[in-house]
Amino acid sequence: MSRGRLLVYLLRRDLRVSDNPVLHHLVTTSDHGFTHLLPVYVFPANQVEVSGFLKDGEQSPYPPARSQVGKFWRCGPHRAKFTAETVWDMKKNLEDLGSGLLIRIGTAKDVVNHLVQEMKETVTSVGGVWMTEEPSWEEAQEQESISLLCSEKEIEFKLWKDEKYFIDDRDNGLESPEGLPDVFTTYRKSQEPLREKPRKVLSKPGESSLPAMPQNGFIPAQAHPFVSPSSLEDLQKRLAKPLQNMMCNPPHRPENATDGHPFSGGETSAWERLRHSAKSGALTSYKETRNGLVGTDYSTKLSGYLALGCLTARQIHEELLKLEDGTDEQYKDAVGYGEGENDGTKGIRFELLWRDYMRLCTAKFGRKLFRLSGFRQQDGSYNKKWKTATEKIADPEQDPPPSQISKILERFQNGTTGMGLVDASQRELYHTGYTSNRARQNVASFLSKHLQIDWRYGAEWYEMMLTDYDVSSNWANWQYVAGVGNDPRGDARTFNPIKQAFDYDIEGTFVRMWMAELQGLDKLENVFQVCTTEAAELESCGLSENIMVTDPVKKIEFYVDRKPRATRRVYNKRRGHPRGGRWLGNSKNQYHSGSGMSSEAAANESTSTLGVDAETRDRDRKAREAQQFHDTTWRGNYTGGLPMNMHVHGGRGWQGGDQSRGRGNVGHFSGSWRPHGQRGGFRGRYPFIPQMPYAQFPGGAQ
Repeated sequence: MSRGRLLVYLLRRDLRVSDNPVLHHLVTTSDHGFTHLLPVYVFPANQVEVSGFLKDGEQSPYPPARSQVGKFWRCGPHRAKFTAETVWDMKKNLEDLGSGLLIRIGTAKDVVNHLVQEMKETVTSVGGVWMTEEPSWEEAQEQESISLLCSEKEIEFKLWKDEKYFIDDRDNGLESPEGLPDVFTTYRKSQEPLREKPRKVLSKPGESSLPAMPQNGFIPAQAHPFVSPSSLEDLQKRLAKPLQNMMCNPPHRPENATDGHPFSGGETSAWERLRHSAKSGALTSYKETRNGLVGTDYSTKLSGYLALGCLTARQIHEELLKLEDGTDEQYKDAVGYGEGENDGTKGIRFELLWRDYMRLCTAKFGRKLFRLSGFRQQDGSYNKKWKTATEKIADPEQDPPPSQISKILERFQNGTTGMGLVDASQRELYHTGYTSNRARQNVASFLSKHLQIDWRYGAEWYEMMLTDYDVSSNWANWQYVAGVGNDPRGDARTFNPIKQAFDYDIEGTFVRMWMAELQGLDKLENVFQVCTTEAAELESCGLSENIMVTDPVKKIEFYVDRKPRATRRVYNKRRGHPRGGRWLGNSKNQYHSGSGMSSEAAANESTSTLGVDAETRDRDRKAREAQQFHDTTWRGNYTGGLPMNMHVHGGRGWQGGDQSRGRGNVGHFSGSWRPHGQRGGFRGRYPFIPQMPYAQFPGGAQ
């Protein structure tokens, strides 16, 4: 019998059969030189905890898959489930084409080495290994290790350019990632008009068009000491097994809380979601709804699918074209059908370009993606002192000490800081694996700017908890909001979470839904910062002894009628701020610890988090008739949308305001506006403040 030549196709974040450059090449090229194809997906032991796949009584040869700074699991239960569904859907889709998928546990290098060794004497020995390129540091290291292994074994190795992005790398005009502008708007302008940029989608392989799978008898079993999953249910169970008890005091899920991301993983579900968004009008209305906090259709919720490569950005673009041009009858009843590009579809393209930009930043800056000082800080010149819970690296004069920061981080994670929007988002994230882009920006700003805690704790927490985690979008956006990334304004841009709650949770629906204990409060200012509630109401709602009231992690004063709202406890104030401003807050303008000591305690769909540029944000603000009150003692305090002057100063002179440029991990957020008059549940008179021009600055991720 003549020997065949087997191609191992290592899948990672290209889990789709449509618009897949590797599969398309194998189908359309007759001289690729392989008689058999073995698609393989490896659950990587350095990024996913794999001890649930161990045989009884065995120990893992790999260290626990925990993060560097916070020591969190690197993949939490929500993403583990979503990934399992995605992998199993890919397996089914390949089987429908007459192929299949081998699921393995370990590292890609160990799995390939085992296949090569075990199959070298069979009729289908391994003759080549192909995989698509990923720019992030760990994936690049993995690519290099496979390349070296193949070289040692004298096996062909090929690294394919992945084509899941909006604008192909061959078309963006960059000779190398080093030529990428450090400001998104500059890059965006170089790529416009965006509607004309993406390449055509590659066709899906036909049934039996791929090289044959090796017979089961020639495929070696999973290497010791692990076992292979026998079903989707078994796969999910084994992935979830080590992830029990992630928190000491997890938040309770309210009975009326709804899941904003109830979607299954996989290419099949991705197409269902995309077509639903087009038919329902969600793509057309995207601009008006993207800042939402509650529901499933305020944003596209495609970020998780984009992150795993179940769907490509140019596939989304192609469906937008069908809707805009009126060329697909399945969308004939949708709003905007045949009416050309509109604000909603244009906004989605901006967001897809932002994902491209974040990925290119990863390629440009490499390991700096994970560095405390960020992308743009010069080596040796960065001296900012971030708060940390790690004793051995903390500044000797850190206040509060690491032990208190550890307690603050626990409260940040379980949603008991006393800041309503932040806490509601953290509880939603814990229970569903998802939270809106608007919420993500506020969470990131709160941790990094208001509390001045090492932003990497937040980035790692999101890595564990988010279903739609994407390494580039998550880490680059956390850098952006923390002021160490590619935001030209750096530290000068800070979100005021109370004002943001008034802007985007107009009736308090989101915060009340996830913070059941606050549902009895009448006034929105109390819902958004419970420590401002009068003693009698706290008593009637059973909140008098709640830690969010007795010991809020951070107190932020905000102004109504140009006077600060009274709080239950007197604030200590002092003057002499080094930047000419004034301090508002408790002693040292820091936050409180449980012991009474002064202490300090941020991705898709995008979705992705998709992002938006300066012009888009400005149009949004003008549409809302934003009003700004200018005070030269404060730096860039934007109050767009609410005729309320709110200034919040932290220990470094940061102040509140709607400086919403930071981009979240995914991106479609939505919301509704009532720019004039009182908000629902709000008590008090709004003063008249004359409208003044505001400086242009880019907006947040969509």
